[in-house]
Amino acid sequence: MDFKDILYQLSERINKQRDLIATEEATKNAFIMPMISALGYDVFNPLEVIPELDCDLVKKKGEKIDYAINRNGETIILIECKHCAQNLSLHDTQLKRYFVASKARFGVLTNGIEYRFYTDLESPNIMDEKPFLVVNMLDLSESDIEQLKKFHKSYYDLEKILSTAQELKYTTELRSIINAEFLTPSAEFVKYFAKQVYEGMVNQRILDLFTPLVKKAIVGIINDTISERLGLAMVDNDEKEESSKTPSAPSASALPEGVVFVDEEKGIVTTQEEIDSYNIVKAILCPVVDVARIFYRDTQRYFAILLDDNNRKPICRMHFNAKTVKYIGLFDETGKETRYVIQSLNDIFNFSEQLRATVQRYE
Repeated sequence: MDFKDILYQLSERINKQRDLIATEEATKNAFIMPMISALGYDVFNPLEVIPELDCDLVKKKGEKIDYAINRNGETIILIECKHCAQNLSLHDTQLKRYFVASKARFGVLTNGIEYRFYTDLESPNIMDEKPFLVVNMLDLSESDIEQLKKFHKSYYDLEKILSTAQELKYTTELRSIINAEFLTPSAEFVKYFAKQVYEGMVNQRILDLFTPLVKKAIVGIINDTISERLGLAMVDNDEKEESSKTPSAPSASALPEGVVFVDEEKGIVTTQEEIDSYNIVKAILCPVVDVARIFYRDTQRYFAILLDDNNRKPICRMHFNAKTVKYIGLFDETGKETRYVIQSLNDIFNFSEQLRATVQRYE
């Protein structure tokens, strides 16, 4: 099993067990020690992974870091652990004290779900106020995995990590600022764009007019990007899978425009629009479930999207057969379906919370 698979397996375990973890010690055993092990370090070797390392600068308080990772006889990483339900922002001062008392270049503050990586870019041996890398195990990206891999025992290179740490640190901060502006645009942000399209004076009345318009434009761009980049990539994979399962299906060139597959025996026509909707739903659900568990079944009346290919675990239904109106069907706790009108496939993103909640009910 490669590094990526190990991390995804750990992520799945965390998602299933986090509500059962009652103590900090249980968090260490269930989530944090497996992560240290995933990074290639022997948690049972006291020369490599040292629990309760003395980090008391004045040698009077008996302060100890939860774990210290040694490499070639030198401490390279300090790890301070908290219960998985703890807010890490309340505990970074503690790690800062330990950092000063050691020669480690990296400090990690974690609750087993979120990992915050710190170093001393601003002042030698003084831990920076903000982490240069934050990884959420319940929302792993390819970039997160690549950055974590740099801390693996087999790939660890201090100079290489430090050379990218500054870029990561400021990129993370910029992303946070931009994300905040996208969610709740500030007056300055709105004013900048309003001036590009409005010729008059941008006063408070104009700001009030443009604020929802700017936010709507941002949401539209993001949705289009996700639909295009994630959706189309997934379509290619699904078409390959379908072609391997249905060798007798007509070739693409023989099908009408916009049609992906025809089952003449059952009278079912699967359209590109339905496949696109399936891929959008997979993109929405990616943070909460392995997309390999999401399937579709086309029928004469609707296009069903299911968890685990199980009819008793419906996620939603797409009703695209009518000529003038399209619906998405969502399910409540009792299994009752309610239909909602959608003007375009992008509107599916408006139901992200309901779709994720539906899948989580089946877990």
